[in-house]
Amino acid sequence: MGHLRLPEKSHRIEAMKIKRLQPECNLATVRDGRGGIFTFYPEKPVVEFNFQFINKNTIRGNHYHPEFDEYYLFTEGNGVVVTRNDEGKEEFLYVGTGDCLYIPQGVSHVTYAITDIKYVTFLTKKWNDCEKPIVHEDLGMGAAPK
Repeated sequence: MGHLRLPEKSHRIEAMKIKRLQPECNLATVRDGRGGIFTFYPEKPVVEFNFQFINKNTIRGNHYHPEFDEYYLFTEGNGVVVTRNDEGKEEFLYVGTGDCLYIPQGVSHVTYAITDIKYVTFLTKKWNDCEKPIVHEDLGMGAAPK
């Protein structure tokens, strides 16, 4: 009595592979009335970044990257980033302005725009240095690009 037992592995909630990064903030940058500075620390070095748009009610993704990790920093809008776990079950993160996500190499993902979205993607390997930077697939959120 009084001991906590973990459920059998088949009943445990496994951690999602896509992670939301929590920023640090020097609160003096908020208290001074000018706004705020929120700092994210990527685990791996970033060598390329891209500014992207997704129009409302459309998707971007349905793929994975076999040669690099990717970070997303949402600068405007709201959406849902969807992936599948090892058992094929859908998992998602609701995202909005200021959210930062880490998507590991090889993890399938698709972003559905609830509103128009603007975001910056940061790559850990230059796209043009990759032999095969992207592999398209259908995650059930719409057709993969041709």
